[in-house]
Amino acid sequence: MHHTFRVHLCLVLMLALAGCSLPSGAALQSEVLAEKDAETPTFQVVKVTRDATPDLAKWPATGWQGHYNWLAAGRAPDSSLIQSGDSLDIVIWDSQENSLLAADATKSTSVPTTTVSSSGTVFMPYVGEVAVRGMTEAAARRKLQEQLEDIAPTAQVQLSIHQGGNNSVDLVGGVGAPGTIPLKTRNTRILSVLAQAGGISPSLRHPLVVLQRGGKSYETRAEALLSDPARNTLVRGGDQIVVIEDDRTFNVVGAVGSQKVLNFEKEEMSAMEAVSAMGGLRAFRANPKGLLVLREYKPGDVKFGPETPDMQQVIFALDLTSADGLFAARQFNINPDDTVLATESPVTRVQTILGLFGTVIGVGATANNLTQ
Repeated sequence: MHHTFRVHLCLVLMLALAGCSLPSGAALQSEVLAEKDAETPTFQVVKVTRDATPDLAKWPATGWQGHYNWLAAGRAPDSSLIQSGDSLDIVIWDSQENSLLAADATKSTSVPTTTVSSSGTVFMPYVGEVAVRGMTEAAARRKLQEQLEDIAPTAQVQLSIHQGGNNSVDLVGGVGAPGTIPLKTRNTRILSVLAQAGGISPSLRHPLVVLQRGGKSYETRAEALLSDPARNTLVRGGDQIVVIEDDRTFNVVGAVGSQKVLNFEKEEMSAMEAVSAMGGLRAFRANPKGLLVLREYKPGDVKFGPETPDMQQVIFALDLTSADGLFAARQFNINPDDTVLATESPVTRVQTILGLFGTVIGVGATANNLTQ
């Protein structure tokens, strides 16, 4: 009788103070999402399911451009381009009688080796200065031959190139021995120059290889460069290469193994991979039905349609207790600057309340049984 009275007293006190602010490790899902039913909510709530993930993948990227911009070897610009300082050997062949360009006996004439000027031109007899910088060997040969057509319509040009001092790349940092690497051939690839510079510094966490060329920047994760031959792109004179740490991060808070800022371990990370990286959900505390991802979009990203958000601030809700939710978590990607919130289980809140009163009236030992 006395025991029953104490239990009833505990339950009365619990109900009386259910609305009070009591200590807890994380917010409940219902508390975070309470505003969604308001007349004018300030954020959008999206339930992440397998059916929804294809459209969500088309939503605007946040925190970065959504992918790294890199020059794949198969589509990289030809690195065999003529630069200022290169030397050109030119031979002109002309079978026409009384040719101005070729001797009768040999039908050819060699133009003295000429160096591409700082303005990118070479001198051709009877023609003058011809711009060749930035051209491939084949394109430069065709242009020189076209320039001769007015005086020798049947003339053909033979061209060979000797690289000058401008055919080198600069390794700026993030490697064993930064400096300038001369390009011995026109077919030098980026892994080769990284190796010549002492390789990528082992102290860098999640290194990112950045190539600067022609006022543009291209980047790729180092592990992707090493594992994918298609990314081992050709380098060209004037390239600058630096290896830095990938500084993309996301926040993890709530009922998780570790509350902190985490770096991206790979180019893309799914919600399931993010849960693993943050040490998983805390047993007996986290609500696996309430994993929330908080994300903020730019004003220009807000439109109305399946491929865009309706509001700037969006909360994505995942349920990890169903097969649909688990597969959706594998398909839904975390973006840089996202906040991943593991909400607290409602059962834990009840246990907290009972635990507080149990220490006073002696029913702490029954708390777990009452909430099962």
